[in-house]
Amino acid sequence: MKTAVKGLAAVVLAAAGMYLWYVHTSQRTIRQLLTENKELQKAISNLTFEEQIGYAKVLDQQWRQERQYTRLVFVQTSAEDPSKPLLKKEVEIEGDIAHFDALIVRFGNELVMDGRSRAICLWRRVYGEKMPPEDGFVLEEEGSHPPQYTNLCRALTLRDKALFWREIWALSNDPKRLEPLGISAVYGNVVYRQMKPGLIYVFKQGSTGALWAEVIPDL
Repeated sequence: MKTAVKGLAAVVLAAAGMYLWYVHTSQRTIRQLLTENKELQKAISNLTFEEQIGYAKVLDQQWRQERQYTRLVFVQTSAEDPSKPLLKKEVEIEGDIAHFDALIVRFGNELVMDGRSRAICLWRRVYGEKMPPEDGFVLEEEGSHPPQYTNLCRALTLRDKALFWREIWALSNDPKRLEPLGISAVYGNVVYRQMKPGLIYVFKQGSTGALWAEVIPDL
């Protein structure tokens, strides 16, 4: 009888311990994550100052019933290896002007070891000038873990990864939400270009969140 009671007590204590652990981890905040996770801090500091983050080019351009249509491909590339594609999306828009919409998130000086801010880019959608932005073609799903930031993801546990990216994507609705922690969204980063066959539009991003497209010939 005593053995059974001791066994039951051990089970109860173990269950209580698991419950307390779950409560503690489930209530973990983005503030704790940023201040306690040294690997994450290091990964943020290791973000490059300027990098190529993707490109787009025209696949086909034609007129149908007196309206122009452009079929293009958008390719997101790896920061470590620009020749490595991570995401590929083909879309067709009316007209020849394409808007590439991105959420740029800046990590302030206080979060970076050398005191120079860094930024990441989350591609949201692409759309033509004759369609509302909200009807654009989705590039990355909100809340997802962007494949181009493997080092950031590698520094996080599964639970912390979900917390981190949920908080980051939430900046699209509230750009200043995490400003007290040194994180803010540089909102309104839409690059639009007139798309012409025979050219490649290379997207680059600077450490302060600037986003631009360089044009090179498609050899």
